[in-house]
Amino acid sequence: MEKYFVLCLLLYASAGCFADDLTYLNGFYSKTPQRLSKYSWFGNVRLHHFRVPEDAVLVRWLLTVSRGSGLNCGNQNITVHFRAGAPPVINPIQTAFPNSTSASLAHNLTLIVPSGQSSNVTLFNVTYPKSGDWFLAAHLPKDDGKIEQQGLPSCSYLFQAQMFSRRASDLPILQNNIPLSQTLTASPALFKVFVPEFSSRLDVFLSNCSGNMGNYCGLSITIGSSTLRQGSEVKQNCSGLKICSASVLIPPWNTWLLVTIETNQPNTSVPFYISANVTVGCKPLSVSSDFNAAAFIRTIIAPQSNSSGVFGNSSASAKDQSGLRSNSSEPVCMRSPSVFRDEQDVLSLRYIVSGNNLTVTSDLPTVLTLEHSPGDSGGTLVVQLQLNTSSLVGGFARVKACLTPSAPVLQLNRSQTCATGFAQGYTLNVSSSESNALLRIPFPDAEDWYLSLQTMCNDSVDCRNASATVSASVSVSACIDECGSYGECRLLRTYNYLYGACVCKAGWQGWGCTDGVSALSYTRQMTAALLLTLSNFFFIPPIIVALYRGYLIEAAIYLFTMFFSTFYHACDQPGVTVMCIMDYDTLQFCDFLGSVVSVWVTIVCMARLQEPIKYLLFMMGTLVISMAMQLDRRGLWNLLGPVLFALVIMVSSWVYRGVKRHQCYPPLWRRWVLFLLPGIVSALIGVCVYVFAQTDSNYYYTHSIWHVMVATSVVFLLPPREKHIPPWGWTNKICSYSRCKNEKVELYTVT
Repeated sequence: MEKYFVLCLLLYASAGCFADDLTYLNGFYSKTPQRLSKYSWFGNVRLHHFRVPEDAVLVRWLLTVSRGSGLNCGNQNITVHFRAGAPPVINPIQTAFPNSTSASLAHNLTLIVPSGQSSNVTLFNVTYPKSGDWFLAAHLPKDDGKIEQQGLPSCSYLFQAQMFSRRASDLPILQNNIPLSQTLTASPALFKVFVPEFSSRLDVFLSNCSGNMGNYCGLSITIGSSTLRQGSEVKQNCSGLKICSASVLIPPWNTWLLVTIETNQPNTSVPFYISANVTVGCKPLSVSSDFNAAAFIRTIIAPQSNSSGVFGNSSASAKDQSGLRSNSSEPVCMRSPSVFRDEQDVLSLRYIVSGNNLTVTSDLPTVLTLEHSPGDSGGTLVVQLQLNTSSLVGGFARVKACLTPSAPVLQLNRSQTCATGFAQGYTLNVSSSESNALLRIPFPDAEDWYLSLQTMCNDSVDCRNASATVSASVSVSACIDECGSYGECRLLRTYNYLYGACVCKAGWQGWGCTDGVSALSYTRQMTAALLLTLSNFFFIPPIIVALYRGYLIEAAIYLFTMFFSTFYHACDQPGVTVMCIMDYDTLQFCDFLGSVVSVWVTIVCMARLQEPIKYLLFMMGTLVISMAMQLDRRGLWNLLGPVLFALVIMVSSWVYRGVKRHQCYPPLWRRWVLFLLPGIVSALIGVCVYVFAQTDSNYYYTHSIWHVMVATSVVFLLPPREKHIPPWGWTNKICSYSRCKNEKVELYTVT
């Protein structure tokens, strides 16, 4: 009820925050609560995906954190990251990013759940947000490495994100060079303007502004929307200016931009005129109307098939190879070769440039348009440039490349920074000394990206005819370099949104598993592998004891457990010391199944039941345990359930025998002191180490101790041989080709 009361106050408080002459509509979106995890890799975060509607003027997130029924839970910090356009790039544990990787960390907020409270409700506001995809990622602090068994009481936390949006359905549109008369009251005045493709500048003008203090109208202009990132808005203070303007160089193309006019004079009305001017400075060379099939086949099909065939001999004219033709009626400021978008798999695509190689000149930039869909933002954008050093012409110094979202940089030789109106770009350079350049961007914005290339010259020579040939390779992959040798790339999903992340092993960390500060050495990896595998050979004594005492089925189960536990841990190693004889999932299932069944049959065997009943319990228990393992292999009750049930059977059988014989069972004190008590102590030590002492750092030692303790307890707890069963289960008398038993043989006569 507290959460919905806060929501009602939220809706009421926001009703009068904006101008009354616009029509506002509200929306409310909610996500299912999810359990938070401690952070060790990006798969531990709980990612929430929201869609902010067009013309939104306010977004408020209601963030609710609820504590479970844990014991002795102190103050807990929960970190929530926000980002517009793509999942947030985060680095809570301060690991090093891979080489040639560029990323800016997302905006974050810390929520605190005090020890005396069970929940935390926080409101987070964004005024004039950018429309489109917004992502929230929540997680607990760094994982301390403690391995918690499922089923034990623990401090659990649930996180739920709900979004309230308020949008204007009838925002005034600023037409190009058409003044619009407005009167500003206490509430901001909102407008929107469309920026077409190939725009190089946007100007918003205020004129004829008059307030209570004459020409001092006290207005300010804001162009753009909030993305919680610096530079997403351009602001201009018009106080004391009769004519005021705000300009955006290289605004985002094919986008509606929000224009906000505010005043610092309360309780006053300010009339003014507002207009906008969008400058379309130039356009690219017009492409040919004919589809060049031969060039397409050579560029895409032939490299994949590695065959020349009939297409290898086909040739095209210079006009077809470039795919460009001039248009004298339009000013030309860039070259824009055709780019093919080749989708290969989920979060796997490549951009193929027509003709493969680009001729980059100094007079005009070469711009590649990379169509980027929202579904591609969950991967990594990879750009590679390679300079052909034998193709340099004129006073060549280097080729400068600039990768930007939403709009390209068109004057690389004049621009000192690689940036557009609202976004900071990424710079690459290739020269005769460094002919290769690489750039990787995790979680790129869901915008069309532009790669601009231009030749830079030496200052002492004429730069008009300088050129070079550059090979550009652009692709999107799920992870950086497939996470290398010490990582595994995994596809994660939140509802219908897919994204990739690296899960690292052997102590390696980072976005590409390249941070080796805490990495395990080869010696330590080999030691861990030997400990976990060779410790299973302690099951050899229980197997021998079981065979000697005539428990053949029990011995077979112990052998099964030893075999699959050995090879499961050989396959489960975190480093390069890995050996898998079959599928990992199969080995894991057999290991978990054998471990629990071994405990089950040992305790049932201690009950001293009649053989038909004992074997029936063996079979029924194994089937039920198999079903439980398929449902949840790591659940603690998968082990405790069979153990408790078997103990009930054993205690009931012992009580029945004791009452029937009028003495304690087992009757011999030596059996209690020399076998049962050591076996029970060994089993308890193993369980305590398995449940309470295991961490990621000591797992190799503690789990090996678990193997040793369980195997040792079986040796002590396995009951002695039945009196009528000889050692090893064999008879001392062999008649002809069959073993004779001390039983009466009945002869039947067929009539």
